[in-house]
Amino acid sequence: MKWFKWLYIIAGLAFVGTMLGLTPFGPNPGHLDSSVLVSDLSLVETIVKETGVPNAVSGIIFQNRLYDTVFEVVVFTLAIMGVRFLLANEQPSCTIYQFTDQPSIVLARLGATIAALIAVELAIRGHLSPGGGFAAGVAGGTAIGLVAITSSSQRMEALYDRWRIAQWEKISVLVFMGLALLSLGGLALPTGSLGTLVSGGWIPWFNLLVAIKVALGSWAAVLLFIRYRGLL
Repeated sequence: MKWFKWLYIIAGLAFVGTMLGLTPFGPNPGHLDSSVLVSDLSLVETIVKETGVPNAVSGIIFQNRLYDTVFEVVVFTLAIMGVRFLLANEQPSCTIYQFTDQPSIVLARLGATIAALIAVELAIRGHLSPGGGFAAGVAGGTAIGLVAITSSSQRMEALYDRWRIAQWEKISVLVFMGLALLSLGGLALPTGSLGTLVSGGWIPWFNLLVAIKVALGSWAAVLLFIRYRGLL
């Protein structure tokens, strides 16, 4: 999809332009206070107060250092593209070994169900408790990998194509970058009440988008490695 590549380029240029227009301390330097340097505890309390989420790590990743997180998402996208590029000229594996004994299949799919539930929990409530979008995406990718080692590779690829997973992965990245530009440009959503599900402004949405991106990207990587390298 050539138009996706152009969207990536346009989004990247817009992001760079926004970053060049920011002051060294971000869009709102007035919130900085030298007292936060007194102790780590006061620093954490300040971050929690500013972001409106109990998970200070999510506050740092998706607000204080959002520009770093944008490039981390871009790097992950480039990694998936690199896997496709490096394996493009490879011959598919003739023999793909998979689990065939029933106990292994049951255990793997049970583990996939648990991992999928954890992924949903971390994606939705990652700003309230330990976890977040990246952890949720890894849990989702683990669930997909466990299903892949017990299912037909042709069926997994058919599902991947039927639901247009590649397109949804790219859309999630573009939406994330668009919201990140709005946040870095100074547009903030209401933080809400501390500790509630709908709180933290953009942070819950960033968590959800990153989780979708990482999980779907992991699905693509798993299918590629199975197709060209097999499972064992």
